[in-house]
Amino acid sequence: MFNLTPTVRNLLIANVIFLVAQNSLLPLLTQVGSLYPIGSPYFFPWQFFTYMFLHAGWGHLISNMFGLISFGPLLEQRWGATRFLTFWLICGVGAGLLYEGVRGYELHKMEQSRQEFHQSPTGGEFANFFRSYFPDATGYETLAGALERNPKNAEYIDAATQAVDGAVSETINSRGGGMLGASGALFGILFAFAYLFPNTELMLLFFPFPIKAKYFVFFYALYELYAGVHRTPGDNVAHFAHLGGLVIGFFVVKYWEGRRERFY
Repeated sequence: MFNLTPTVRNLLIANVIFLVAQNSLLPLLTQVGSLYPIGSPYFFPWQFFTYMFLHAGWGHLISNMFGLISFGPLLEQRWGATRFLTFWLICGVGAGLLYEGVRGYELHKMEQSRQEFHQSPTGGEFANFFRSYFPDATGYETLAGALERNPKNAEYIDAATQAVDGAVSETINSRGGGMLGASGALFGILFAFAYLFPNTELMLLFFPFPIKAKYFVFFYALYELYAGVHRTPGDNVAHFAHLGGLVIGFFVVKYWEGRRERFY
């Protein structure tokens, strides 16, 4: 069904091996290889590279590898093995860098909100903090209401301050805060495929009719932008990493096109 080219096949095998190692042989890989926010005690520079070879489970792996084996072979045939692998790695690392920038901005805003609450510890500010940054959290409403009714109560202020400080600390220092997956690199591949083969018609499971590659990638990017800006509770997908891979893919393709070195 799939005409796997050498680099695509090797990437597929490498990702499967890493997931097996994560699950049974060396679980520590997930902790040291996932990409954590800069400033976290678990962040290491090599994570910009290693995160793209790790996955959260077989479903996560299969979805990314299906995209790789579907769109990668034509690009490898066009570019050659070295250029294709270079593109995959650049998009993956670039997606991680852009994601870190967005994540850093989010953490900075959270820290600002924490400082503002310290300066004005009201029930309203306490509730707004959790609604903004921890929409899945529950139980804070009772304390927020009590603090709103008794704004000078030192016990309520201290409890709310500890809750806010604890939430921020847990976000930065949590072992579960790392990003992993090949999606950033894959979105670079999706862009390159749509750019080089724009009118190729795709039959997708969630589309009842064929759709050209250029339209598929365009609407997919719009969805990722919307989902990244309007995060819903429980959504742990790194939408901006996906967009980061696509943006990096755009710049790399345009740079190679400008140089005209075996681009076509």
